[in-house]
Parts: sequence; structure tokens; C-alpha cells
Amino acid sequence: MAQTATAGSAKAGLQVRRLSPKDLAAVTAIDATLGGRTRPAYHDRRLQAAQRTPSHYAQFAVEERGELLGYVLGRVLEGEFGRSAPAMRLEVIGVKAEAQGRGAGHALHRALEDEARKRNLREMRTGCDWRDHSMMRFLDRAGYQLARNHVIDCAVGEAKLGSRTEEPVVVEARERPSDQHDYSAPAANDFEQLARDTAEMRSLAASDLEDVVRIDRRLTGRDRSAYIGHKFDDALNESAIRLSLIARRQGATAGYLMASADYGNFGRAEPVAVLDTIGVDPNFARTGVAKAMLSQLFINLGALRIERVETVLGRENYGLLGFFYRMGFAPSQSLAFVKPLA
Repeated sequence: MAQTATAGSAKAGLQVRRLSPKDLAAVTAIDATLGGRTRPAYHDRRLQAAQRTPSHYAQFAVEERGELLGYVLGRVLEGEFGRSAPAMRLEVIGVKAEAQGRGAGHALHRALEDEARKRNLREMRTGCDWRDHSMMRFLDRAGYQLARNHVIDCAVGEAKLGSRTEEPVVVEARERPSDQHDYSAPAANDFEQLARDTAEMRSLAASDLEDVVRIDRRLTGRDRSAYIGHKFDDALNESAIRLSLIARRQGATAGYLMASADYGNFGRAEPVAVLDTIGVDPNFARTGVAKAMLSQLFINLGALRIERVETVLGRENYGLLGFFYRMGFAPSQSLAFVKPLA
């Protein structure tokens, strides 16, 4: 359904409408001109995802006399990074170089804001490398401010996780799973093993949904089955590279990790893995399951030649922040931004 710009929403001659799959070639051409490389598969996946689940996406084009000048891709954030309130995330915005400075970018952003308000979302969210000065100026003019979230990342090649130099996990004997076949052998006080050896790892499958929902409910005290279901769809159908993991111990699902990799926000030249959800069943807390999943993730990323993994955490989440810092994460060059919506 087309949406025509109203007076005051775009400069004279500019029209804003819904983006559609037929715009793929024009969007890819603009992106290639701005970024110096072409990535039609990335945009095609985003456009197709919006067709499958329109309630989770908002995508607009701006044109003049029938010529597409720019586009914006937005996505609804639900429970990512431990969030409890949904928000609209500005994922990608691009305007032809010759059309910049004429209000096309701001017309696109206003359309995304208006859509967020229609969906009763209270804020806009996005991220940007602090060295991308043109985008920083755009976000400033659009009314964004620095968010309270921490963006942290880790270079895969420099991490000990998943490498030969990885330190073994020390787990106290009382935290070891009991062996049903051993009733008399004396147990040592502790034992050492590599993190990834403390649990059985495999890729996420559709059949894991019920177990993940159960663990998430125990951790959050809320039923987020709809959000988890959407994340499963993303992991299994949308992401270019499947990275999400399930950890099993003693024949039960002990933990899960949701991650994806793609050519992402604001024209990244190389794919970056984004980790947005990690959870461990309280029954297996402090047994190395979380570290085991990260260790396996880093092994997989190294094999795929993905150089960096990042995540976003609230500054009040001291326990999880501390865990990630111990695993080798550090502040990213990217910053998180937010714009409250009245």
C-alpha cells in the first residue's frame, strides 16, 4: 500500500511510499554507489522478511517524479538484549548522493517515526560507528541522543575463546552432573576441561522452541513465546549465516544462544555476528554452559572468517556485562542511540 507524503512531511516534489520487492534493483544500486560494493542478497532477505511478517518491519522509499531517490529499513525490537518494551530500530537508510541535502533522508525518517507511533512504539533505536561523521550529524538533526546501553564487541582472531590458548573451565565437584552409573568412586574437588567440552553443542532447530521458551520463562518470569518464536523464524529463515546454538547436558536442554551474521547496519563492508539473546537453565547455572556456547560460537565464526561479534547490554546488567568482559569483550567503536517518541 502506497503512502504519499503529506504537506510538511517532505519537501515539494518528494513522495514517500512503502518499499516493495520490485524496488530491489534500485535499492541495490543506491547501496552499491554509497558503499562501493553490491549486496543484493542482504536487501532481498530484508524485503522478503517484511513480506512474510509485516508486523515486524517497516520499509519506505522516497521518490521524485517516479525515480527512487532513497530508502529506509526499520525493524521492531521486542525482547532483544533483554528488552521489555518494544521499539522501532532504524536499520539502514540510504539516499542517492546527488539527492542528498534536499530533505529525502528526513522524509524517510519521519515516515518511519510515524509508523512507529501508529504501532504504539515509544522510541526509536539505532547504532552508529562514532567515526561515521555524516551519519552522526544526521542522527543529531533527527533528534537522537546517546542511549544508556553499552555496545560491546570482541575480535574473533584475538579472542582466547575457541582457540588453542583457551583457558580450561574449573568446575567444583558439587556442580558436576552426577554419573548414574558410578555409586562409589571418590570424586576430586574440582576438574578442568575446555569450555566447549562441558556441554553437547548443536545448531538451533525448530524442535527446540518449547525448551527455549521454558528456559526464558524461568529466567525472565514472563511468557515471551511470541518473541522467541519470531527469533526462531529469523534464525532459521532470514539470517544469511546460521549461528544460533543449543547446549545440552544430561539429556536436557541446558542453554541457548541466538546470533546471526549478515551485511548489516549502515553499509558494513564485512559481516559481523550479532549476539542478541543468551540463556542458561537455572538448573545448570555456574557449570560453564554459557562459556561453552560462546566458545563454540567463536569456533564457528573463525571457520566462517567472520572477524567480529558484538552485543548490546543495559548498563544496569552488571552480571552479564561482567561475564562478557571476562570472556574478552570490550567497548565497541559503535554507539547506541535512542529517540523517545511522544
